[in-house]
Amino acid sequence: MEDTFKWHLEAQKKWDERASFWNANSKEMWEEGSRKAIVPFYERNNPKGTSIIDIGCGDGYGSFKLMKAGYKVTGVDLSEEMIRICRERVSEKMTDLTFYQADMLELPFSTGSFDSLIAINALEWSEVPVEGLKEMMRVVKDGGTLCIGILGPTAKPRVNSYRRVYGEPVICNTMMPWELKQLANELGLEVIDSEGIYKRGVDKRLLEQLSTDLRQSLTFMWLYMFKKS
Repeated sequence: MEDTFKWHLEAQKKWDERASFWNANSKEMWEEGSRKAIVPFYERNNPKGTSIIDIGCGDGYGSFKLMKAGYKVTGVDLSEEMIRICRERVSEKMTDLTFYQADMLELPFSTGSFDSLIAINALEWSEVPVEGLKEMMRVVKDGGTLCIGILGPTAKPRVNSYRRVYGEPVICNTMMPWELKQLANELGLEVIDSEGIYKRGVDKRLLEQLSTDLRQSLTFMWLYMFKKS
């Protein structure tokens, strides 16, 4: 029997349904929680005025913060409901912030349209991550950067992929940080910076004694900054 499961359509439905919940919590995540370190991490690797495409922008709060920090931001999300919320955030004065509804595998932009890209916990939601990463690379200029955050082994949202152990279709890939690095290297991306984000209770003083792979094993999220050569 022909498989009728459509990964990206199901992912769109899920995030349309979760848009209100996400919107209610995103400000806290970006200001005080698991996403607090992302904008400072991005800033130390990219000059002000950089044009950014924000893949999987959700309700747009992170895009808004990047715009306020001095960047020109184009947010993209698979969910129509998320983009509706995003557009409510934009005023006429915000000429450096725009939003589009689109699939990361078929971005409606020409090759090399942006100086940089940011994708936080987005690549995991693509059916074939290598195709997602290739499309991300396509829209970034040569010499540009790609800031990609991927869920670490301790992240509770990874339960979205649990039912795969029963052979059921899921809409989340459980990539490991070291897998993303290998994939990026195989596609010609260079790591220029990285940083771990940890759950409360992890003593960061002890992390300095550990190798990179052991530190990654404890993360809620791992951030990479890649350069497209």
